[in-house]
Amino acid sequence: MKNTALLCHDLAMHLRDQNWMLTTAESCTGGLIAAACTDLAGSSDWFERGFVTYSNAAKTELLSVPLELIDTHGAVSEAVVRAMALGALTHSKAQISIAVTGVAGPGGGSIRKPVGTVWLGWGLQGQILTECQHFSGDRAQVRAATVHYALSKLLTLLTQTPN
Repeated sequence: MKNTALLCHDLAMHLRDQNWMLTTAESCTGGLIAAACTDLAGSSDWFERGFVTYSNAAKTELLSVPLELIDTHGAVSEAVVRAMALGALTHSKAQISIAVTGVAGPGGGSIRKPVGTVWLGWGLQGQILTECQHFSGDRAQVRAATVHYALSKLLTLLTQTPN
């Protein structure tokens, strides 16, 4: 398994080759995906901006996620992560987006959405792809696993997508 720094390096190569920019919309990770990307020197060539939208109000104000969507489905849902991924693209100059919303813990979980539940979304080539994952561990482990998975899956999607 590649470490996060190597994932970012490989991601940078793919994005630079296509002359594409990445944007992130993060809730439960609080900007850790953007931080991992910008840890790499020269990331301004391929990383456009990051939105940390931890509160529901921030999701609505910065990403145009409809409040009704949050009220109906909850902040940790496929509908909301889809809207976050689209909103990040709409409110940036990027061609690719990563969005995450979840329950990192230790509190906040429920029977339907236990701690470790994370919805992820990727916007690329006119599509929004979503996936739900359940990560184990404490808050730091859930957040680290989310960052790694989000970047790894984006790299996989980019390498499988025809140019």
